[in-house]
Amino acid sequence: MVKKSWLACLTVGVAAWALAACPAPNGGRPLPDAVPGIDGPLPPDAMVPPDAMALPPDAMVPPDAMVLPDASPPPSGHLRLVAGNITSGNLQAYEAPGIRIFRGLAPDVAMVQEFNVGTNSTADLRSFVDQAFGPEFSFTRGAPAQIPNGIVSRYPIIASGEWLDTQVANRDFVWARIDIPGPIDLYAVSVHLLTANATERNIEANELVQNIRDLPAGSYVVLAGDFNTDTRSEPCISTLSAVLTTAGPFPVDQASNGDTNSNRNKPYDWVLVNPALQALETGVGIGNNVFDHGFVADTRVYTPIADLAPALTSDSAALNMQHMAVVREFALTSGPPPPPAVQVTAPDGGEAWSAGGSQTITWTSSGVANVSVELSTDGTTFTSLSASTPAAAGRLTVTAPATETTVALVRVTAVPGGTPSDVSNAPFTITLAPPPVGRVFLNEVLANEPGSDVTKEYVELVNSGAGDADLSGWTISDAVSVHHVFAAGTVLPAGRALVVFGDTAGIPAGLGNAIAASTHSLNLSNGGDTVTLASPAGTVDSVTYTSAQAIDGVSMNRNPDGSATAAFVLHTALSAATSSPGMRVDGAAF
Repeated sequence: MVKKSWLACLTVGVAAWALAACPAPNGGRPLPDAVPGIDGPLPPDAMVPPDAMALPPDAMVPPDAMVLPDASPPPSGHLRLVAGNITSGNLQAYEAPGIRIFRGLAPDVAMVQEFNVGTNSTADLRSFVDQAFGPEFSFTRGAPAQIPNGIVSRYPIIASGEWLDTQVANRDFVWARIDIPGPIDLYAVSVHLLTANATERNIEANELVQNIRDLPAGSYVVLAGDFNTDTRSEPCISTLSAVLTTAGPFPVDQASNGDTNSNRNKPYDWVLVNPALQALETGVGIGNNVFDHGFVADTRVYTPIADLAPALTSDSAALNMQHMAVVREFALTSGPPPPPAVQVTAPDGGEAWSAGGSQTITWTSSGVANVSVELSTDGTTFTSLSASTPAAAGRLTVTAPATETTVALVRVTAVPGGTPSDVSNAPFTITLAPPPVGRVFLNEVLANEPGSDVTKEYVELVNSGAGDADLSGWTISDAVSVHHVFAAGTVLPAGRALVVFGDTAGIPAGLGNAIAASTHSLNLSNGGDTVTLASPAGTVDSVTYTSAQAIDGVSMNRNPDGSATAAFVLHTALSAATSSPGMRVDGAAF
């Protein structure tokens, strides 16, 4: 995990600003010359472009903005979270349209991207917050950079800082610990992922996951901002699912469109929370409308626009406004924080695992940072599958052991400490899959040897099954008697062929998958005969041929070659060759 310098702890009040020294998570130090609510004046070389000092009057924060009408706040006990990269104009800065939208959405906490206002002076930044949110709001802003991230809060910001974004030089991830109503603090993280490509965004997501895992267990967490994602299935979203709830349903506008870029065809902007806060999700009320899973604020399409006063219909169409703000709401609970909890959800009794197969163990948790996962195959003794895995992941994929049982159990336990812990409600089974079996059959027979050398008669066997076949004690016979008994330990591997010749002298030079008949003769009749392959349990396969098929030097072969149930035809019907002992009809190896 890579950390950067930590910002000062900030509290901004209506009447006064107070600066306090607060310890940063995992160490760190305050930035020098920080003042309440901001990160200090920007040095000249870190400001937005020089011409930002000469913003036209109509683009500056309007002087009468302090008398903007108040938007309707969320219901008492609700927490409204907003992600907004709603700058406009030519300088990636906040102007009147973005200010009006923020004011109309009435957030409790806003994760702001491209946090530039006017000259970025102390007065300009404070004036923006007063107008867009209210004079009672606190805020923190990233260290001087081209387009810093920031967080604005109705509730006290008791600590704040930055996490290094290794993929981009002009901003970092900004976090704030916020004392929201109730016993549990909120950690808010404002991010602006890189536009370049999905690979770099996934690197950023991995950095964020590592940092979020270091936050205190039991906290509420929101990660929000401009992700620049082209789809909701990008790798970075899957990566973030290790610590945050990333599955839908997602925020939408009145037309049920959840995309947030200016063209409304890509999901650029997100508000993601951890499972503990996700459990408190409630609808966002805008006027008489309720958006069950969040609201995408596009003033161009929302009606009646008075619900978002002082926002104007034209605000989302402002010059270079490339994003729509996203709003989500949560119903906070009162009273003491709930005790930590872990619950196994699968396997929870009655399931059947196949030994050696990939299986997924799932659980739910709250107030727990990490868990161990164990398996018992006897219902009593547990073996570790993972000594520690993030509780927020909610799942672990394992390979089922090669142990057959009907009393298997899974246990998930908070670590360190050992409590809380939960075990499958009832046993489940692990079954051993039957071993793969061979499928051996007669594939080729040469009954009439070329010339008069009967040692060249042969019978070819093929194993088309999934497993090796043990031929110990198997026999090959004709209609009269047994001519070959396979020696103990003879194995025909899956997919291979084995040829039994009349005797050693008949085996072609270089043919490695051939043996001689144990009686030194197959004694196959040229006038017609029956060849039988048998195991100690009985007949496995047989073929009866006539004198018309016993042509000198021409074998009989399955058609198609290697098919256990196909009919026999003369080899010359399949190939220019007259036979192919130990090989396929086309000369290829088995």
